[in-house]
Amino acid sequence: MGLFSFLSKEKKESLDKGLEKTKESIFSKLSRAVIGKSKVDSEVLDNLEQILVESDVGVSTTLRIIENIEKRVAKDKYLDTAELNQILKEEIIDLLKVNEQDEREGFDFEIKNKPYVIMVVGVNGVGKTTTIGKLAYQFTKAGKKVILGAADTFRAAAVDQLTIWAERTNVDIVSQGMNADPASVAFDTIKSAIAKNIDVVIIDTAGRLHNKVGLMNELSKIRNVMQKVASWAPDEVLLVLDASTGQNAIEQAKQFTAATQVNSIALTKLDGSAKGGVVIGISDTFKIPIRYIGLGEKMEDLQIFDKKAFVESLFEEKEK
Repeated sequence: MGLFSFLSKEKKESLDKGLEKTKESIFSKLSRAVIGKSKVDSEVLDNLEQILVESDVGVSTTLRIIENIEKRVAKDKYLDTAELNQILKEEIIDLLKVNEQDEREGFDFEIKNKPYVIMVVGVNGVGKTTTIGKLAYQFTKAGKKVILGAADTFRAAAVDQLTIWAERTNVDIVSQGMNADPASVAFDTIKSAIAKNIDVVIIDTAGRLHNKVGLMNELSKIRNVMQKVASWAPDEVLLVLDASTGQNAIEQAKQFTAATQVNSIALTKLDGSAKGGVVIGISDTFKIPIRYIGLGEKMEDLQIFDKKAFVESLFEEKEK
């Protein structure tokens, strides 16, 4: 079965389809960069650098990749352009090796401290609420009991949307309505989870970047109040980013990682963009694991991110 033996056929198809635009963008440019060339020289590397930057890999990450390839060219003296794809694959997989000990294959992992608490952060419009709904669906499908906390009380629509997702996925929700104290909502959600023997708690938070200090204070208060009832909470501070925004996603990651202790990332809308290279740039820049990727509208289209499967899919040639 090879590398994809751990992926179901459906998941592999979803991953391949979701990366189509990125793959076509990178490979059409890559083929043009090496046309008429028999070896990897400075011109090929210059072209490759431009392709990676245009694919939203990011300047610093691109320069690191190019530098590593240059070292291999200097060491091996002669590298065929046909080898370039394999070299790129190896370099990208290496860059994605972040917190490997924390990688998981599915949503049915063992929970050490119950409930497992996920605090979700991110600006409005990136797919935060949809991601929470899809997480609730995937955890429920894996046999776990889930409860949602509507702690984004700044917008009435946020509470309403989360309630719709709770009904759609048939999970409990704790809500105090608009303008309620977000920390109070989080506290009540975890308290309810413990009383009901819930496995997973997912707390929504306000999608604002009005100022870093205000955001930091609000998220710190939520964290501190949660720890009064569950000392280990949160297990995950999950930052949701929209892959289709490219470098804007990296800028948002800078803001949120400065404001709170983000330890996992969900990248949404990979299927609607040719900017899938941002996965590589974000992982390399922030050294934070990309935990989940969104590859479509269906609830099943949120996957646990697997770096090897991602890179293999990105470089896998289409059957003619």
